Amino acid sequence: MDIKAFKMDGLGNDFVIIDQRIHDLNLSKDQIIKICDRSFIGCDQLILIKKNREIDAGLEFYNSDGSTSGACGNGTRCIADFLSKENNQKEITVWTSSGLLKSKILGNNLVETEIGIPKTNWEEIPLSRKLDTKDLGIEIIDKNNNKHIGGIAVNVGNPHIIFFVNDIESFDLKKVGPEIENYELFPEKCNVTLAKVLNKNLIKVKVWERGAGLTKACGTAACATAVAANIKSLVGKTTDIEFTLGKLTISIDEKNSIHMKGPVSNIKNIEIKL
Repeated sequence: MDIKAFKMDGLGNDFVIIDQRIHDLNLSKDQIIKICDRSFIGCDQLILIKKNREIDAGLEFYNSDGSTSGACGNGTRCIADFLSKENNQKEITVWTSSGLLKSKILGNNLVETEIGIPKTNWEEIPLSRKLDTKDLGIEIIDKNNNKHIGGIAVNVGNPHIIFFVNDIESFDLKKVGPEIENYELFPEKCNVTLAKVLNKNLIKVKVWERGAGLTKACGTAACATAVAANIKSLVGKTTDIEFTLGKLTISIDEKNSIHMKGPVSNIKNIEIKL
């Protein structure tokens, strides 16, 4: 089976995109895993574009382990740019399983997406039991065997936990990430972010993504980190979140809705032979 597809990324957070608006391929979980495998095509997430009569498109997100993802911030920004080039509109609305997401095309490969109002109640994360989501009291250990206890839980279309630490490089996220992702407290697993506040307008992060592993960038993690830092009064309503390859600007408006602005790559045509 030959599939015409596309590749895009937001700050290195990369996606294989398959347009299913005309023909639904009905991919199996094994086929999704194969497409995402770095030894084959390779990506953090596979995105399927579905036909939607009322808005620009519907989106389905799949992690590299074949599991579904409720929301994907960078992926949504990439698709908004993709659809904008097709229909020449500067505002794009897509359906996701986490709700409708609206994006603005700002030019120069910059796209801003409104992610919506974050959820911080324990049952909305969800957690397996009632806890203070501002401090989960989870212990993580750095490379020097120093303990750090904390963790703030935020849901922005998918569950996140954020640890504010003195040095994000002192932790082995390949070890800490899967331990926390699969921790008994998170029945739907979770994304894990290590964050260091550099100043009132800048936070540096490293992210372990649920179902995908270590990632160069994660849009919803950036949103969740900005919300968590705002809860702790570490930053104001607008802050930059810095990843290895660049920054996303996250702002929280007067309605407490999150907006994420950042660059997207050019669109690359690819052929998948399954």
